[in-house]
Amino acid sequence: MSTNQVDSVPGDNDRDTDGPTFADLGIDDRILAAVADVGYESPSPIQAATIPPLLTGADVVGLAQTGTGKTAAFAIPILMGLETSGKLPQALVLAPTRELAIQVAEAFGRYATHIPGLHVLPIYGGQAYGVQLSGLRRGAHVVVGTPGRVIDHLEKGTLDLSQLKYLVLDEADEMLKMGFQEDVERILKDTPSTKQVALFSATMPGAIRKISKQYLNDPVEITVKSKTSTATNITQRWVQVSHQRKLDALTRVLEVESFEAMIIFVRTKQATEELAEKLRARGFSAAAINGDIAQNQRERTIGQLKSGALDILVATDVAARGLDVDRISHVVNYDIPHDTESYVHRIGRTGRAGRSGEALLFVAPRERHLLKAIERATRHPLEEMQLPSVDDVNAQRVAKFGDDITESLTSSNLALFRRLIEDYEREHDIPLVDIAAALAVLSRDGDNFLMQPEPPEPVRERRERPDRQRRFEDDDRGGFPSHSRANGTELATYRISVGKRHRVVPGAIVGAIANEGGLRRSDFGHISIRPDHSLVELPANLPPETLEALRRTRISGVLIQLTPDQGPPGQRAFSRGPRREGGNAKRPERRKPRS
Repeated sequence: MSTNQVDSVPGDNDRDTDGPTFADLGIDDRILAAVADVGYESPSPIQAATIPPLLTGADVVGLAQTGTGKTAAFAIPILMGLETSGKLPQALVLAPTRELAIQVAEAFGRYATHIPGLHVLPIYGGQAYGVQLSGLRRGAHVVVGTPGRVIDHLEKGTLDLSQLKYLVLDEADEMLKMGFQEDVERILKDTPSTKQVALFSATMPGAIRKISKQYLNDPVEITVKSKTSTATNITQRWVQVSHQRKLDALTRVLEVESFEAMIIFVRTKQATEELAEKLRARGFSAAAINGDIAQNQRERTIGQLKSGALDILVATDVAARGLDVDRISHVVNYDIPHDTESYVHRIGRTGRAGRSGEALLFVAPRERHLLKAIERATRHPLEEMQLPSVDDVNAQRVAKFGDDITESLTSSNLALFRRLIEDYEREHDIPLVDIAAALAVLSRDGDNFLMQPEPPEPVRERRERPDRQRRFEDDDRGGFPSHSRANGTELATYRISVGKRHRVVPGAIVGAIANEGGLRRSDFGHISIRPDHSLVELPANLPPETLEALRRTRISGVLIQLTPDQGPPGQRAFSRGPRREGGNAKRPERRKPRS
């Protein structure tokens, strides 16, 4: 195994401008165009080190943290080797979670923008089989999936990997922690021996080393040591906001936060123009810069930002390279970057020359893993902030209205307009206060001067299923012991066919069931691991399709065969006593036998 170690050390003007460009790596024009559309100009260290050996056909082991840009490191060379004429999968990417599978599939789609006829399909637990079956029948050149769901499709005969040329294990250490080792090894065995394999992991435990030696052919080992850090004079905050609410959230921040100048980062050129236009329509002084803007226009726009004629710049990563404007007090990541280096370089546009700066990150609910990657890589926890309320915004608008009146009282034109108002008052016999209010309506959009509260989210009415509910609440038989959590979720006890002899731990149980069943960590109650089985508390109202998916889920290679627990009559499967570490319930004390 050959070894290559590189350091990931972001500089002040974005990625290493002295290193190779994507064109230097031998990437074809179609993918170069897509990479430019995404906003990348030069490769990150993991990309620069990984793409060349993958293009030569070598197997690769990449040791790098999440957020270093490794998705592009394997997606770009894979896309260059695919043929769009066939329908069977030529590339398979295994990911530990549904969120990562979706993210990787979306990344493949972005890099394949200029490759007509290429199809990418994510398959993961918690999604209906019908959607996935339709996609497989239509043809998918790249399949991105979680191990359990991939095994399901292989067993059903709905996934044919006979034409597979590339296999990627993404975040392999996480997959093993979640109990997917035997699933991963089975998939490796069931795929053509001629395939090219790339394995990416943050760490190299013994199990990963074993897989590398057994299933990879003389791999090139690449280690990226991240030294990413952020300036201490920059306050970093984040706020969770869905994509459709981002513009409203940004508007509230702009109205309430006191800022001198601001850069707002988005992912695409089109988004810069669209967002800048929407901000101008809301009365903000905003302009866009992106790779399509001519150099003279770029220089003019930046000059306006420096002089104070412009307050907000909406930019892509590439367009903001080398930008150095002291009056930039705020950086907003409107679109979260997919690698931590981009984040560091973005927020480095503020806090210049020893001044303090503010960085704000918008995070959609399913992007929380990217937030965690940024915090790990920068070794700097971000502070969660609450969006300004409607009352906050309105108070600020009223205060600004008063400030504008005060400022206008010093105008040299005041005498002219005072005379006109006095004439109007005498002619129409209308109080001065009413005339002032009418002039305010003229100068302000009266209907929209005060922000209105958002309408409440429509509440979906849940259909009651009395027969099912009675079954889950029937404690007298001991079959479905249930209780309510603090959030009102009704829990029931389920039995799974793995236990201590299978060397399972609570984390593997939670990870596998949450991933394949589409559950959240908060959906779990007590976990009790017995010698040959385990008991898990889950929501009592699991839908039939989730129950069916979980019956076919594997932990440590064993089908868990999840079923409602038929405990001893009249007894609860779990004690109400304090929980043990690891989620095991406290066992009741045994009575001493009578003498």
